Amino acid sequence: MAKIKKAFFCNNCGYESPKWLGKCPSCGSWNTFVEEVIQTGSRQSPNSWSDYQIADDNTGTRRDTRIVTLDQIETQKEVRILTSDAEINRVLGGGIVPGSIVLVAGEPGIGKSTLFLQAGLELQNYRVLYISGEESEQQIKMRAARIAVHSDQFYLLTETLTQEIFKEIRKLRPQLIIVDSIQTLQSNIIESSPGTVSQIRECAAEFQRFAKETNTPVFLIGHITKDGNIAGPKILEHMVDTVLQFEGDRHYAYRILRTLKNRFGSTAELGIYEMTASGMRAVNNPSEILITQKTEQLSGSAIAASMEGMRPLLLEVQALVTQSVYGTPQRTVSGFDLRRLQLLLAVLEKRGGFLFGMKDVFINIAGGLKVEDPSIDLAVISALLSSYEDKPLPPTICFAGEVGLNGEIRAVNRVEQRVAEAEKLGFEQIIVSKYNKKGFADQARNIQVVALGKVEELYDLLFRE
Repeated sequence: MAKIKKAFFCNNCGYESPKWLGKCPSCGSWNTFVEEVIQTGSRQSPNSWSDYQIADDNTGTRRDTRIVTLDQIETQKEVRILTSDAEINRVLGGGIVPGSIVLVAGEPGIGKSTLFLQAGLELQNYRVLYISGEESEQQIKMRAARIAVHSDQFYLLTETLTQEIFKEIRKLRPQLIIVDSIQTLQSNIIESSPGTVSQIRECAAEFQRFAKETNTPVFLIGHITKDGNIAGPKILEHMVDTVLQFEGDRHYAYRILRTLKNRFGSTAELGIYEMTASGMRAVNNPSEILITQKTEQLSGSAIAASMEGMRPLLLEVQALVTQSVYGTPQRTVSGFDLRRLQLLLAVLEKRGGFLFGMKDVFINIAGGLKVEDPSIDLAVISALLSSYEDKPLPPTICFAGEVGLNGEIRAVNRVEQRVAEAEKLGFEQIIVSKYNKKGFADQARNIQVVALGKVEELYDLLFRE
């Protein structure tokens, strides 16, 4: 018998060591090394794809491996698989790239399986194989019946051993594969349990080789840890072409599909969904749902014209400023950076003379979004001043501008798209930086663009009659 080979792996980053270490030399984490059996015999290649040919003539066959120069490579227009879900197409950069491997991660119960089961059923013209290691065939059938989408090209396999999975793949020759989930798969080359570092790495590597050699796209659904990171070694994110994060509170209806890594497009895109009884519904105009429809005007609310990738979003920024009861005032945020809030409060104290030092300040981005776009600074300051003065802002005004440390209102990118989105939703006035004003083309609009240069000018415009 072959000698059993063991090694120690870091659960955080996947670093391999022949002996146990208290501190990982790669990521610096403590007490993360676990012992795993990585080999118990001769390694046999589980996936020989010499006889594998894809039915779709546009995607080609097994890749020919040879050394070439850049001049010998023929460039052609990239052919993508377009799904009926515009949000998935957007976050992937324009559709599914043949031969790509995509990792999708999210909290349990967030709707990952439902979303991609629905996406697979809606691809009517492609042979889709859904591999499940977590649910039985009856459970998936019940979910498919709830989605109420029928497809004759959708196939199901409930198996966890990769060698058996690839045997079935050779028989079916699918054009798209969805694996739910990568943490449940197991390869008989590795003797450790499913979900361990070595098993996740080996199973992902087998599907990566399959995707690249056969030009078949593969979606890997993954788990996350209690810290919010993708479960498994960090190398898993490096191996795949695209990493998608499915976010949102499972107690609320709206979900966000965000791109963290994409070799074929932008990493700033997001898709918004609404969880319904019949599956995930793509929200085509998220600005309407992210703005609260109020019957009466209240102080501390401002509308920001933000950008997520190439998509303009109008968000409602809510602020509450109250007298502090305790000695140290509170600073609490939801969906906004706390340090950014402290910076803006310091600007208002220094440049505007407002006494926020003895006030409790609370900021909330309505709709559950987490925003990193600095262009919402102007809306945050307007909401803070509105709550400070206890005067509501006009409901037909919105804001798009970054605020600097000297109190200046700085220019933001893609201001034309922000203005167009605000105009489409019926706003009558948008406040931007005066440095953005010079880039505007002279054209007739139904919205008034107000250009300001200082925070003091903003206060004079909104609160001084």
